Amino acid sequence: MTDADRGSGPAAPRVRMVDLTTSVLTALVDGDLVKAGELAGVEFGPEFLAERWLWHFRLVQLTEDPGQAGWLTYAVVDDDGDRGRPRTVGNGGYHGPPDADGRVEIGYAIHPDRRRRGYGRATVAALLRRAAAFPEVTTVRASIRPDNAASLATIAGFGFAHVGERWDETDGLEYIYERPVTPSRRRRAA
Repeated sequence: MTDADRGSGPAAPRVRMVDLTTSVLTALVDGDLVKAGELAGVEFGPEFLAERWLWHFRLVQLTEDPGQAGWLTYAVVDDDGDRGRPRTVGNGGYHGPPDADGRVEIGYAIHPDRRRRGYGRATVAALLRRAAAFPEVTTVRASIRPDNAASLATIAGFGFAHVGERWDETDGLEYIYERPVTPSRRRRAA
């Protein structure tokens, strides 16, 4: 395993991805962090309320196509952090299952008070490991606004290449980065 696969080196945090199921997403959409936490087995901080639009969007996706389960969104948890119930440090996932070309697109967000501690890189590494565990995935994509220096730095060192750009109605101009998933990187899902 390389440093890029681990995160940012030996001091990088270890994260666990907790799938946000329809019942957890419903509780998050309703603003019920306690119920969401009980269902997921983690503690959701108030930062998750700021993302209610995302939870609603993902809930609609799962409701319309249950086959997308496991390919959308996860709570990012640092089990090595605070004592007690594991607490979320952010979220990450894919925009959907692999497309016809075997491509998945990743997305991630780390809570502001947890940034600059390696959680972003650890999240990207976990998403790459999971994608590589599925033979149908051939390419991982990340689309990032050119002014998002933090996300650009986060993917640096993971083998992503700039392959183009696109206009996103929400985010504006985004640069598109991709990296192949090679057989040597295939492992069991983390």
